[in-house]
Amino acid sequence: MRRFAFVFAAAVVVTAASAFAQDPATPQSAEEKKPSQEELFDKFKETLNNATLVGNFTVLGQDEQTLRPEEYTISSVQKLDEGDYWLFKARIKYGDTDRTIPMPLEVKWAGTTPVITLDNVTIPGLGTFDARVVIHDNQYVGTWRHGEKGGQLFGVIEHNDAAETE
Repeated sequence: MRRFAFVFAAAVVVTAASAFAQDPATPQSAEEKKPSQEELFDKFKETLNNATLVGNFTVLGQDEQTLRPEEYTISSVQKLDEGDYWLFKARIKYGDTDRTIPMPLEVKWAGTTPVITLDNVTIPGLGTFDARVVIHDNQYVGTWRHGEKGGQLFGVIEHNDAAETE
């Protein structure tokens, strides 16, 4: 019986190994798949120029069943010469706030994924914020903090006609 168990186990291993070895597809190397920085920047601009982020935000410590609507209409984003900064021209709507503001914001990259990063950033007329907002496949998700309050935010990215954002 032991011999049968050994032969059976060996047959399973050989069969599994040969099944994996027969994969006719040759995967591309990671370097071949990885887009250039210029391609990443172009995709980021294409995703956010003339776009509206429509979603909701939560406030930690408050009823998480109650989602609050938010909307950010971005007329344009453009890479600045300084470091990882981009100039966002955006209309911000949440709660009783509705303002259009140009904002230089830092964008970091997690591989090929942009993360809008605010570290103690003062936005005129709105206050000082910390945030991390991930942009991926026409969706956004992140965390935010404003003074003692903070929470999560998430939603979809809708593309506008150029005339709608002016």
